[in-house]
Amino acid sequence: MVDLSQYLPILIFLGIALLLSGTFVFLPMLVSRLTGTNKPSPEKLTEYECGFPAFEDSRSQFDVRFYLVAILFIVFDLEAAFLYPWAVSVFKLGWTAWISMMIFVAELALGLIYAWKKGALEWE
Repeated sequence: MVDLSQYLPILIFLGIALLLSGTFVFLPMLVSRLTGTNKPSPEKLTEYECGFPAFEDSRSQFDVRFYLVAILFIVFDLEAAFLYPWAVSVFKLGWTAWISMMIFVAELALGLIYAWKKGALEWE
């Protein structure tokens, strides 16, 4: 026979976690509705992140530069993600780690120079 009372702390923990997460999600929305900060206007509802209306024909074409900027952002974001752990442990790993990271940074610099020469970073 399984003693289910051992699971009571886990059930209490899950209940408290659900209550807190629901509170942190729905309480700010409720407060904004009650205080009047939720006043949508045409200016507030305009597109501001992607630069083109989000709800149009799904087959409409848009400029490829959006993709290029996103790919360049991901590449250099990953570079930063690799540089931090390397910088923390470079003195323990020795010259091999330093040389390999310099090769990695040089490859990324060459990629940046190539993208710059091709005009991927220029916006009209």
